[in-house]
Amino acid sequence: MRTLLKTSHCVSLALALVAATGSAQLADKKALTLEVAKQIVSAAEKEAINNKWTMVFAILDDGGNLVLLQRMDETQIGSIEVAIRKARSAISFKRPTKAFEDAVAGGRNAILSLPGAVPIEGGVPITVDGKIIGAIGASGGSSAQDGLAAKAGLDALPKILGK
Repeated sequence: MRTLLKTSHCVSLALALVAATGSAQLADKKALTLEVAKQIVSAAEKEAINNKWTMVFAILDDGGNLVLLQRMDETQIGSIEVAIRKARSAISFKRPTKAFEDAVAGGRNAILSLPGAVPIEGGVPITVDGKIIGAIGASGGSSAQDGLAAKAGLDALPKILGK
């Protein structure tokens, strides 16, 4: 009889655990699409063209994976990897790379030891409804020019999304 009661309690406990774990929910999240990435880069490129800058633009998703890379004619090839790294830094640390540039300019050289931190303006997270869905990296001009072009791409996001 005791064995039957113990078995009954074990089965009840197991069923309770299964029921508790069975009610878990997956998160609903926005995801960056190639079409949205193309439109962000188009707006950033327009800013570069208007200012006669040549640049590379990289768009990464929230996992740091490349979604789109575009190199304007006559842009140095070294800017390809720099744009990607700026975007990845913005994703990894959830902040614009200008924050690192400003910190280093203010004497916080310890920033340079953070793995993946790029202390050069031009990498900015892409945020929708308060959540980071990706990042843009721009390279080819001065760091300020890279930042302005990236910002122009992000400033177009509400219009792109119809907001």
